[in-house]
Amino acid sequence: MVSQLSKADIIYPESDGKPMADNTKQFEIIVSLKKGLDWLYINDPQVFIAGDLLWYPVEGQPKIAAAPDTMVVFGRPKGDRGSYKQWEEENIPPQVVFEILSPGNTSVEMAKKLLFYDRYGVEEYYIYNPDTNNLEIWMRGGSSLDSVAESHNWVSPRLGVRFDLSTDELQIFRPDGTRFYSYIEINQMLEQERQRAEQATQQLAQMEAILKQYRDRFGELPE
Repeated sequence: MVSQLSKADIIYPESDGKPMADNTKQFEIIVSLKKGLDWLYINDPQVFIAGDLLWYPVEGQPKIAAAPDTMVVFGRPKGDRGSYKQWEEENIPPQVVFEILSPGNTSVEMAKKLLFYDRYGVEEYYIYNPDTNNLEIWMRGGSSLDSVAESHNWVSPRLGVRFDLSTDELQIFRPDGTRFYSYIEINQMLEQERQRAEQATQQLAQMEAILKQYRDRFGELPE
Protein backbone atom coordinates (compact mmCIF):
# COMPACT_ATOMS: atom_id res chain seq x y z
CA MET A 1 0.00 0.00 0.00
CA VAL A 2 1.13 3.53 -0.73
CA SER A 3 0.93 5.82 2.30
CA GLN A 4 -1.10 9.05 2.19
CA LEU A 5 2.08 11.08 2.50
CA SER A 6 3.84 9.30 -0.35
CA LYS A 7 0.74 9.62 -2.53
CA ALA A 8 0.85 13.38 -2.14
CA ASP A 9 4.51 13.41 -3.11
CA ILE A 10 4.15 11.35 -6.28
CA ILE A 11 4.40 13.32 -9.51
CA TYR A 12 2.50 12.20 -12.59
CA PRO A 13 4.08 14.01 -15.57
CA GLU A 14 1.69 15.51 -18.11
CA SER A 15 4.10 14.89 -20.97
CA ASP A 16 6.26 11.94 -21.95
CA GLY A 17 8.62 14.21 -23.86
CA LYS A 18 7.67 12.68 -27.19
CA PRO A 19 6.00 14.56 -30.06
CA MET A 20 2.37 13.77 -30.85
CA ALA A 21 3.36 12.83 -34.40
CA ASP A 22 6.56 12.16 -36.29
CA ASN A 23 5.36 13.52 -39.63
CA THR A 24 2.60 15.55 -41.25
CA LYS A 25 0.69 12.52 -42.54
CA GLN A 26 0.45 10.96 -39.09
CA PHE A 27 -0.50 14.30 -37.54
CA GLU A 28 -3.32 14.96 -40.02
CA ILE A 29 -4.84 11.53 -39.45
CA ILE A 30 -4.68 11.86 -35.67
CA VAL A 31 -6.34 15.29 -35.77
CA SER A 32 -9.04 14.19 -38.22
CA LEU A 33 -9.77 11.08 -36.15
CA LYS A 34 -9.95 12.96 -32.86
CA LYS A 35 -12.11 15.75 -34.26
CA GLY A 36 -14.36 13.27 -36.05
CA LEU A 37 -14.99 11.47 -32.76
CA ASP A 38 -15.59 14.81 -31.02
CA TRP A 39 -18.24 15.55 -33.62
CA LEU A 40 -19.78 12.09 -33.25
CA TYR A 41 -20.25 12.54 -29.50
CA ILE A 42 -20.68 16.31 -29.34
CA ASN A 43 -24.07 15.98 -27.64
CA ASP A 44 -23.08 13.28 -25.15
CA PRO A 45 -21.52 14.84 -22.03
CA GLN A 46 -20.45 11.45 -20.72
CA VAL A 47 -17.95 10.57 -23.46
CA PHE A 48 -14.40 11.82 -22.94
CA ILE A 49 -12.13 11.88 -25.99
CA ALA A 50 -8.46 12.81 -25.95
CA GLY A 51 -5.43 12.80 -28.20
CA ASP A 52 -1.89 12.15 -26.99
CA LEU A 53 -2.95 12.31 -23.33
CA LEU A 54 -0.99 10.32 -20.76
CA TRP A 55 -3.09 7.59 -19.15
CA TYR A 56 -2.05 6.36 -15.71
CA PRO A 57 -3.97 3.18 -14.86
CA VAL A 58 -2.39 2.46 -11.44
CA GLU A 59 -2.28 4.90 -8.53
CA GLY A 60 1.19 5.35 -7.11
CA GLN A 61 2.88 4.00 -10.25
CA PRO A 62 3.76 6.97 -12.50
CA LYS A 63 6.08 4.82 -14.59
CA ILE A 64 3.12 2.73 -15.72
CA ALA A 65 1.64 4.96 -18.40
CA ALA A 66 0.75 5.24 -22.07
CA ALA A 67 -0.27 8.10 -24.34
CA PRO A 68 -2.58 6.74 -27.06
CA ASP A 69 -2.81 8.80 -30.22
CA THR A 70 -6.56 8.89 -29.57
CA MET A 71 -8.62 7.36 -26.79
CA VAL A 72 -12.33 7.24 -26.03
CA VAL A 73 -13.76 6.79 -22.54
CA PHE A 74 -17.46 6.11 -22.11
CA GLY A 75 -18.91 7.08 -18.74
CA ARG A 76 -16.57 10.00 -18.00
CA PRO A 77 -17.43 13.68 -18.48
CA LYS A 78 -15.94 15.90 -21.12
CA GLY A 79 -13.45 18.48 -19.91
CA ASP A 80 -9.80 19.44 -19.83
CA ARG A 81 -7.30 17.19 -18.09
CA GLY A 82 -3.54 17.27 -17.75
CA SER A 83 -3.53 13.47 -17.75
CA TYR A 84 -6.01 10.64 -17.33
CA LYS A 85 -5.55 9.23 -13.81
CA GLN A 86 -7.82 6.22 -13.82
CA TRP A 87 -8.38 6.10 -10.04
CA GLU A 88 -9.79 9.63 -10.24
CA GLU A 89 -12.14 8.60 -13.05
CA GLU A 90 -14.21 5.97 -11.20
CA ASN A 91 -11.50 3.50 -12.27
CA ILE A 92 -12.87 3.44 -15.83
CA PRO A 93 -10.17 2.66 -18.42
CA PRO A 94 -10.35 3.94 -22.00
CA GLN A 95 -12.52 1.46 -23.87
CA VAL A 96 -11.32 2.39 -27.36
CA VAL A 97 -7.74 3.27 -28.33
CA PHE A 98 -6.17 4.24 -31.67
CA GLU A 99 -2.51 4.29 -32.66
CA ILE A 100 -1.39 5.81 -35.99
CA LEU A 101 1.94 4.38 -37.06
CA SER A 102 4.90 6.39 -38.25
CA PRO A 103 8.22 5.13 -39.64
CA GLY A 104 9.75 5.65 -36.19
CA ASN A 105 7.52 3.07 -34.49
CA THR A 106 9.31 -0.24 -33.91
CA SER A 107 7.78 -3.70 -33.63
CA VAL A 108 9.07 -3.95 -30.06
CA GLU A 109 7.41 -0.66 -29.13
CA MET A 110 4.09 -1.71 -30.64
CA ALA A 111 4.24 -5.11 -28.93
CA LYS A 112 4.68 -3.35 -25.59
CA LYS A 113 1.70 -1.11 -26.33
CA LEU A 114 -0.45 -4.12 -27.16
CA LEU A 115 0.51 -5.76 -23.86
CA PHE A 116 -0.24 -2.54 -21.99
CA TYR A 117 -3.69 -2.08 -23.54
CA ASP A 118 -4.44 -5.76 -23.06
CA ARG A 119 -3.44 -5.69 -19.40
CA TYR A 120 -5.27 -2.51 -18.47
CA GLY A 121 -8.69 -3.17 -19.94
CA VAL A 122 -8.96 -1.63 -23.41
CA GLU A 123 -11.88 -3.20 -25.29
CA GLU A 124 -11.06 -2.10 -28.84
CA TYR A 125 -7.56 -1.37 -30.12
CA TYR A 126 -6.93 -0.04 -33.63
CA ILE A 127 -3.51 0.32 -35.27
CA TYR A 128 -3.42 2.11 -38.62
CA ASN A 129 -0.40 2.35 -40.90
CA PRO A 130 -0.97 5.22 -43.38
CA ASP A 131 2.03 4.22 -45.50
CA THR A 132 0.59 0.78 -46.28
CA ASN A 133 -3.10 1.59 -45.69
CA ASN A 134 -3.23 -1.33 -43.28
CA LEU A 135 -5.56 -1.47 -40.29
CA GLU A 136 -5.03 -3.95 -37.45
CA ILE A 137 -7.92 -4.46 -35.07
CA TRP A 138 -7.86 -6.09 -31.65
CA MET A 139 -11.09 -6.83 -29.77
CA ARG A 140 -11.43 -7.98 -26.20
CA GLY A 141 -12.71 -11.51 -26.06
CA GLY A 142 -13.08 -12.52 -22.45
CA SER A 143 -9.92 -11.53 -20.59
CA SER A 144 -7.65 -10.65 -23.51
CA LEU A 145 -7.44 -8.72 -26.75
CA ASP A 146 -7.81 -10.92 -29.83
CA SER A 147 -6.85 -10.04 -33.39
CA VAL A 148 -9.64 -9.50 -35.94
CA ALA A 149 -8.98 -11.24 -39.26
CA GLU A 150 -10.84 -8.86 -41.60
CA SER A 151 -10.63 -5.12 -40.98
CA HIS A 152 -12.19 -3.75 -44.20
CA ASN A 153 -15.75 -2.54 -43.54
CA TRP A 154 -15.39 -3.44 -39.87
CA VAL A 155 -17.96 -1.72 -37.66
CA SER A 156 -16.81 -0.80 -34.17
CA PRO A 157 -19.10 -2.36 -31.54
CA ARG A 158 -18.54 0.60 -29.21
CA LEU A 159 -18.44 3.52 -31.64
CA GLY A 160 -20.71 2.26 -34.39
CA VAL A 161 -18.33 3.69 -37.01
CA ARG A 162 -17.27 1.77 -40.12
CA PHE A 163 -13.71 1.50 -41.40
CA ASP A 164 -13.35 1.50 -45.19
CA LEU A 165 -10.02 0.51 -46.77
CA SER A 166 -11.18 0.43 -50.38
CA THR A 167 -9.35 3.66 -51.32
CA ASP A 168 -5.73 4.73 -50.91
CA GLU A 169 -6.28 5.75 -47.31
CA LEU A 170 -8.57 4.83 -44.45
CA GLN A 171 -12.06 6.31 -44.57
CA ILE A 172 -14.21 6.30 -41.44
CA PHE A 173 -17.98 6.59 -41.62
CA ARG A 174 -20.37 7.58 -38.86
CA PRO A 175 -23.39 5.37 -38.09
CA ASP A 176 -25.51 7.68 -40.29
CA GLY A 177 -23.15 7.10 -43.25
CA THR A 178 -21.44 10.50 -43.07
CA ARG A 179 -17.70 10.36 -43.57
CA PHE A 180 -15.19 11.75 -41.08
CA TYR A 181 -13.87 14.88 -42.80
CA SER A 182 -10.38 16.33 -42.62
CA TYR A 183 -9.72 19.81 -41.25
CA ILE A 184 -9.18 21.10 -44.81
CA GLU A 185 -12.42 19.55 -46.04
CA ILE A 186 -14.39 21.07 -43.17
CA ASN A 187 -12.98 24.51 -43.93
CA GLN A 188 -13.79 24.08 -47.61
CA MET A 189 -17.39 23.18 -46.78
CA LEU A 190 -17.67 26.16 -44.42
CA GLU A 191 -16.37 28.45 -47.16
CA GLN A 192 -18.89 27.02 -49.64
CA GLU A 193 -21.71 27.60 -47.15
CA ARG A 194 -20.48 31.15 -46.56
CA GLN A 195 -20.49 31.82 -50.30
CA ARG A 196 -24.00 30.35 -50.62
CA ALA A 197 -25.20 32.57 -47.78
CA GLU A 198 -23.65 35.63 -49.37
CA GLN A 199 -25.23 34.77 -52.71
CA ALA A 200 -28.63 34.26 -51.08
CA THR A 201 -28.28 37.61 -49.29
CA GLN A 202 -27.45 39.33 -52.58
CA GLN A 203 -30.41 37.69 -54.33
CA LEU A 204 -32.73 38.76 -51.51
CA ALA A 205 -31.44 42.33 -51.71
CA GLN A 206 -32.02 42.35 -55.48
CA MET A 207 -35.60 41.06 -55.05
CA GLU A 208 -36.31 43.68 -52.38
CA ALA A 209 -34.97 46.42 -54.70
CA ILE A 210 -37.23 45.22 -57.54
CA LEU A 211 -40.20 45.08 -55.18
CA LYS A 212 -39.48 48.64 -54.00
CA GLN A 213 -39.31 49.89 -57.58
CA TYR A 214 -42.69 48.27 -58.32
CA ARG A 215 -44.28 49.82 -55.23
CA ASP A 216 -42.84 53.24 -56.01
CA ARG A 217 -44.37 53.08 -59.49
CA PHE A 218 -47.63 51.19 -58.97
CA GLY A 219 -48.29 51.30 -55.24
CA GLU A 220 -48.92 48.29 -53.02
CA LEU A 221 -49.27 44.86 -54.60
CA PRO A 222 -52.85 43.59 -54.83
CA GLU A 223 -53.94 40.97 -52.29
